[in-house]
Amino acid sequence: MNTDRPLISVVLCFYNEEKFLAESVQSVFGQDYENWELLLVDDGSSDKSTMMALSFADEFPEKVFYLDHAGHANRGLSASRNLGIANAQGSVVAFIDADDVWLPQKLSYQLGIFRKFPNVAVILEASEYWRSWVNPDQHDIVIPVGAREGVYFPPELMLTLYPLAKGAAPCPSGIMIKKSSLKRSYFEESFRGMYQMYEDQAFLCKVYLNETVFVSGESHNRYRQRPSSLVSSVHHDGNYHNVRRYYLDWFSDYLSTVPVQHKNVRRLLDKARAPYNQPVIHRLTVALPRFIKGLVARVFVKLGLLTYHKTW
Repeated sequence: MNTDRPLISVVLCFYNEEKFLAESVQSVFGQDYENWELLLVDDGSSDKSTMMALSFADEFPEKVFYLDHAGHANRGLSASRNLGIANAQGSVVAFIDADDVWLPQKLSYQLGIFRKFPNVAVILEASEYWRSWVNPDQHDIVIPVGAREGVYFPPELMLTLYPLAKGAAPCPSGIMIKKSSLKRSYFEESFRGMYQMYEDQAFLCKVYLNETVFVSGESHNRYRQRPSSLVSSVHHDGNYHNVRRYYLDWFSDYLSTVPVQHKNVRRLLDKARAPYNQPVIHRLTVALPRFIKGLVARVFVKLGLLTYHKTW
């Protein structure tokens, strides 16, 4: 990688995002680091976002490039990300979702981390959960990645972050990765439809198992919160556990192909799969004791023998 002024390939995938696409693109143009190319990947849009993207590519032919699948097909977010990666000319790749925005220092700040830590292949940063875009009275909050700032080696983050552990996972718009690493850590195209909710987790588990990662406590991306998002829809329709089980089963198969035996990862995976694969045993050994413990605590509080403190 040219450590002075490397070309950064920005991959922006979109599907019917005419309302937000221009704002997202403008945040890329607003970067204080200017050596980038923008790959606009159309996942079969039927609204005005196709013409908007083509217009950007026509107006800035040396900076912006329009891509779509054969026959203008809708193939899902992972396939679209992979199409963008396949056409990327840069030695570094960054992702921005079509409804998110970057702050002006996003690219320059993360490049500075690569210069300081040349052995790092991937950078993850905190994200601002952006609610005030629709209602100024709502508070925005920065959610850090659920691990302290610093360098992590495989498979440390797999043991620390969601979906196997409790630490908050990064948002795609906060990720920067060296293109050479994307040969090992690519996106899984089977995560479509409601399973697309976990497409970034399928990618990130490969990152955690294969790459040296820097976790940054800084936030240079705004993650737009929308009631119509896929995550909201999956939860609203009661499909969260179907999606989670699909991912866990896929990850179990993937883990069996990895040459290194990650015993601690396997242990956490087995624990996560237990409610689905052994529901009776899980209820008796985990859910029931947890329920009894909570019930006893509530009785003690009612009797004045225990003080209850909210932790949120």
